[in-house]
Amino acid sequence: MIAAPYLLFLGAEDDRHNIKTASGVARWRPQDCVGQLRMDGCTLDLGLPDLTPEEAVRQGVRTLVIGVVNFGGVIDPRWEEPLERALVAGLDIAAGLHVRLNDNDRLSRAARAHGRTLHDIRQPTTPFPVGSGRKRSGRRLLTVGTDCAVGKMYASLAITREMQARGIDADFRATGQTGIFIAGSGICVDAVVSDFISGATEQLSPDAAPDHWDIVEGQGSLFHPAYAGVTLGLVHGSQPDAMVLCHDLGRTTIDGYPDYPIRPLTDAIETYLAAARLTNGGARFVGACFNTSSIADEDAARAALARAAQETGLPCCDPVRTGVAPIVDALTG
Repeated sequence: MIAAPYLLFLGAEDDRHNIKTASGVARWRPQDCVGQLRMDGCTLDLGLPDLTPEEAVRQGVRTLVIGVVNFGGVIDPRWEEPLERALVAGLDIAAGLHVRLNDNDRLSRAARAHGRTLHDIRQPTTPFPVGSGRKRSGRRLLTVGTDCAVGKMYASLAITREMQARGIDADFRATGQTGIFIAGSGICVDAVVSDFISGATEQLSPDAAPDHWDIVEGQGSLFHPAYAGVTLGLVHGSQPDAMVLCHDLGRTTIDGYPDYPIRPLTDAIETYLAAARLTNGGARFVGACFNTSSIADEDAARAALARAAQETGLPCCDPVRTGVAPIVDALTG
């Protein structure tokens, strides 16, 4: 568990795409985001107070979250001084980088000297079993995608929030770094050895009360030439009773793979159902979530959602633009 509240570290970034972790945490856990720490050259602003580590500690902050997702997931040498200062001031540090904080000599020495914890959330801290395939009690919804980075986390969080607002017993189960920072716990399934992904997912969503819903954050896509393996293990391990398809209306090909066209929505639904029914014969789709940000006109965006609903026979929403109430209606109706 990562102790809240947080100080969000933005480094010296000037590209908003590179602070998507910090942006996601600030959006979904605003009550736990006390301030931001920006280095010289940072032109981005989350609208939070700029705090030094010492000021943050005085305001009750417990963890500095590295909100930067840089190329290669490395610790920029320029970060070492402010990160060490945070440890000395009394903050833990959490990061979802590929390079481990604990493998950095300067930071690990400072953490030991000051009794602080370095959270490398991409690195599993316990071994996982292989998947058992045993049917578990409770109910599960999994978000799946036509591609990577199409809004599966946002859809999962929006559905969880809508269900909780209705008094439904539901929990968000994080499977990626940003989701873990938001939830405070979870498993980065793309860092799990492939043989154990389904077993790790079973542990992430264990037996629960019959009316309890786990909303499992999806990763990757069955149609992605590089990351389909992660998705398949997640589908089998989550044993979803319900699925929600996520899609970016601005895409025609897999991002970064121009020779791989986005599959038609109905084909995607059929493929996911075939995979899911290996471990849950009753798996079904209850809706689709779309990123409509590529459509500026409000009426045109809603018309696109209406066309998708007609094509799929499912309630189709944009979690940001329209909310997800129709999907929760279908899930609980």
